[in-house]
Amino acid sequence: MSLILVTGGTGTLGRAVADRLLAQDHEVRVASRRERADGEQPSCDWAVVDYRTGRGLDAACRGADSIVHCATAVLGGEVRLARAVVGAARRTGVAHLVYISIVGVDRVPLPYYTAKLAAEREFESSGLPVTILRATQFHDLVVRVLETAARLPVLVLPAGLSFQSVDVTEVAARLAAIATGRAAGRVADFGGPNVRDLRDLASAYLRASGRRRRIASIRLPGKVIRAFRAGEHLAPDHAEGTRTFEEFLRDRVG
Repeated sequence: MSLILVTGGTGTLGRAVADRLLAQDHEVRVASRRERADGEQPSCDWAVVDYRTGRGLDAACRGADSIVHCATAVLGGEVRLARAVVGAARRTGVAHLVYISIVGVDRVPLPYYTAKLAAEREFESSGLPVTILRATQFHDLVVRVLETAARLPVLVLPAGLSFQSVDVTEVAARLAAIATGRAAGRVADFGGPNVRDLRDLASAYLRASGRRRRIASIRLPGKVIRAFRAGEHLAPDHAEGTRTFEEFLRDRVG
């Protein structure tokens, strides 16, 4: 079986990818910014990496057949992180790089999306065997946003927005399949089972959590909101996920 390095392997997606690969009897090495806690992911090899300086990255990559790059830098540094991973993969002879990106990074002018698109280009121009998968937002993210909004007596939402959220375990399964196959460049997007109005998602969340809140929608200005209202972050033709938001809620908050 292959040895696969998962960067960001302690995060929501990275952990799910590692679990999926282990279930398929692959060897998994987790790259994390911190030391392993007692009893944490005991079936995985562990590598401590400083992504800012690159310290430990070559050692983490050495011997790996593939890298699934799930580590991210939401507050900046996504391109620097991609360059570091590409450089380490080149020096250590990794045969396949897999990068997880987001549907709409080329159409929504959100700074983080712009950085993800630039990171995609770093991988594509590296000359190494690369596969890039874009996914829609995770159910987890939608719930975190709604949990924050529900702290107020009135749940205030941007008007006119819809999401096609997907379960992280389904994206992890696709990444695991990609990592154990041949590099394919940019593959088809991976979206959730259906496109849902944000108010509808909020109502489902309130029902599942037992909270009572009035929902108010406000129309916000700006290029980013206009792109979201236009559905530039959606992939209705690639509704590959099957686990619905309500099914996720039953396990998360129900």
